[in-house]
Amino acid sequence: MRIRAALATGALLAVAACSGSADVQPDSSPQPAPTRDAPEATPSPAATPAPVFPGTSWPRAERGDWTALDADLAANGSTCVAVVKDGRLVHDAYWNGGSARTPHKVYSIAKSLSSLLVGMAAGDGTLDLDAPAGEHVEQWRGTEAGQVTARSLLSMTSGRRWSDAADRQMIRAVRDQSSYAAGLAQDAAPGERWVYDNAAVQTLESVLDDTVGADVGAAAQERLLDPLGMRDTVWGRDAVGNALTYSGMQSTCLDLARVGHLMLNTGSWRGRQIVPGDYVREATRPSSDLNAAYGLLWWTNAEGRVVEVLRQAGFAADKPPYRGRLAPNVPADAFWAFGYGNQYIAVVPSEGVVAVRLGARPAAPDRVSFDGFTSGVLDALDQ
Repeated sequence: MRIRAALATGALLAVAACSGSADVQPDSSPQPAPTRDAPEATPSPAATPAPVFPGTSWPRAERGDWTALDADLAANGSTCVAVVKDGRLVHDAYWNGGSARTPHKVYSIAKSLSSLLVGMAAGDGTLDLDAPAGEHVEQWRGTEAGQVTARSLLSMTSGRRWSDAADRQMIRAVRDQSSYAAGLAQDAAPGERWVYDNAAVQTLESVLDDTVGADVGAAAQERLLDPLGMRDTVWGRDAVGNALTYSGMQSTCLDLARVGHLMLNTGSWRGRQIVPGDYVREATRPSSDLNAAYGLLWWTNAEGRVVEVLRQAGFAADKPPYRGRLAPNVPADAFWAFGYGNQYIAVVPSEGVVAVRLGARPAAPDRVSFDGFTSGVLDALDQ
């Protein structure tokens, strides 16, 4: 249905372009008779419309039939959904205690926003993604971790020591999470394995602290949250004040839709390049053959070996790696920020669509999945 809609839209645009001369008033003076072989004027192509961005609030353009999707989301513990098409809010809804400005824990969606801070530092020239991160993490100098790079931390291929127990220890009991994460051992050479590793991502706080020229949380506020107008988002910190780069953030569906719209526009916001475009493109495509579904702290929909993280998302068991795509019923250019309990920022560039879901963990991993949620949004838009 989306293909048919696109063709219909193209036809309407073509008619509008061809009829543009109808408003020109005829000259009343005598005109010479036209020659028989005079060429017809070629209409100018329609100008590409300028991107639309929100101000304090989103511009609205209601469309679609959301009855089925909303019922499914509400029944599966969701507190909010927001869908933006071509820069306009086409649908938002709230259930289970949620509201437009009630922040919700977004868990590992924070990883994807931390990735953007790393991209900014790379764009500034203060961070080389492929240089040893030990240049910025004092605890790693002269150790086996000295050759870990920022890129390997972003791609989950750093080889840092990981276990469920160490993860739980850091999240639930450690006050200085940056020091704890940096102090874990190195188990493998970077690039040898793919492991979804919260502690490895928290070491990016130490890397950024040495490269952004300010407290990491303050830099995030000044360079990302404030320019995007994210007034209901709070960047998380540990008990000693370190900015958390793996989790801890609270936000809303409408605020996170701004992040998705920034990514849809390749890092540009109202004519200002917030995140380098090359970095956005790199972050949202596969970063290794070990997991085609993972970029640089963003999930992708590329074909290849796919490794999901159902246990880290709060479900009972993982499933084995498989060949295919993370969301086979969704365009291949889609990408996501994803957090514990199936929190999502979904971006589908070919459709001009951003969709956000926040809420409680569904009862089963096949409820409100990457594929089910995103395809459900696209189908509802087609109604």
